[in-house]
Amino acid sequence: MFLAWKEMRYEKLRYTLIIAMIVLISYLIFILTSLAQGLARQNTDAIKSWDIQSVVLNDNANTSMTQSIITKSQLASIKNNKKMAIVTQVPVVVRGDGNRKISAQFVGINNKQFIMKNLKITDGKKPIKANEIVVDSALKQSGYQIGDKIKLNSGKTDYVISGFVNNAKLNISPVIYGSNKVAKLLKNAGVTFAASAVVSQDGNVKFSNNSGLKNYTVEQFIKKLPGYSAQTTTFVFMIGFLMIISLVVVAVFLYILTMQKLENYAVLRAQGVPVGILVRATISQSLLIVISGLIIGTIFTGVTARFIPAAVPMYFSVPLLSSVAAGLVVVALLGVIIPIRIVTRVDPVTVIGG
Repeated sequence: MFLAWKEMRYEKLRYTLIIAMIVLISYLIFILTSLAQGLARQNTDAIKSWDIQSVVLNDNANTSMTQSIITKSQLASIKNNKKMAIVTQVPVVVRGDGNRKISAQFVGINNKQFIMKNLKITDGKKPIKANEIVVDSALKQSGYQIGDKIKLNSGKTDYVISGFVNNAKLNISPVIYGSNKVAKLLKNAGVTFAASAVVSQDGNVKFSNNSGLKNYTVEQFIKKLPGYSAQTTTFVFMIGFLMIISLVVVAVFLYILTMQKLENYAVLRAQGVPVGILVRATISQSLLIVISGLIIGTIFTGVTARFIPAAVPMYFSVPLLSSVAAGLVVVALLGVIIPIRIVTRVDPVTVIGG
């Protein structure tokens, strides 16, 4: 560590440029990871807030809640319990004063079932009347307040905002919670329509055979959300490629530095300095470079998190970003393998001559 620190202080410009490269790479990885998390949460926040394990849909719905139609007879075939709730999802357009329009997902639920009971209202109260609704806080950021009246789609009915809830998004749209009866009207379904889905906090949902229903785990359902898997896979590949780039950058820089110091290593070996000390110095140098870059990159990320607009879908998860940082440290250790091989094979007689 002493040799590594001494050399870095002596060659300030050279090592500053290397650290700056690590800062940029780590900052980009942190931002992309946070963006991936933010977009993923906007697809699934509402579903995860329900704390469910399974989703029952119509067998022909292609794992889509908006396309699923569960009839009254199908609903009757499900063995009901307190851990189940009916859900009707309808894409809507919110119309307010001044022709303000926002795309949203109307989620019709039963007020007596667990979803409504467990809903955490951050402002206002839960709906009591049929025309009262609870909306995601994104509408609050758009200027809506408690008591405001809105219309949905081309309908004439006024719906009153009774409360706001945080982290209620589905399919990257804010959620509006209301009565299942209202959802049926918005969906313009027939008299036999009962719900889009039955969700359960218990994974073991039982229904009669040949009912035309299919049970999915919540993980299976989430993976089939429009664009979710493609979006997640894209970000995973981008982050993976950046990790590989980090490995190459660290390995190349350390290789060049090691080759430039080959005569110095040869002299030290000729003076009897054990190879273990030189190897530890090389590893320490790699760790100092990467950790310094990570610290500065973390500071930049913290500043970004502080000033990023609320409209930008980013979520800064400390545990996840810590795991990414740990991965970069591992990458640094892998990048030092080639320089270590060179150091261990230094022959003083060959390098210095004799």
